[in-house]
Amino acid sequence: MDDGALMRGRVYGADHDDPGPKPGHAYRELCAGPLDGLLLDVTGWDGEQLAEGAALLTELGRYGPGGRAHYEPRPADPLRWDWAGDSH
Repeated sequence: MDDGALMRGRVYGADHDDPGPKPGHAYRELCAGPLDGLLLDVTGWDGEQLAEGAALLTELGRYGPGGRAHYEPRPADPLRWDWAGDSH
């Protein structure tokens, strides 16, 4: 996957009327789990934040509203983040 492929998708947390990626922003593809296929805007994140991954609010996970889906960078492909489970 190249950076161009990340410019075609729906962005996690984006406005419903404007769901696509924005030029000049950096994204990671979320793989598996409740947010599979969405892009996460990581513009401005530092190396430590990118290495940690993210716990993202979602109503679609195991715990419903207020729950979080955890995603971690894929070691062999850091542009893709794999689902690591859900939490409260």
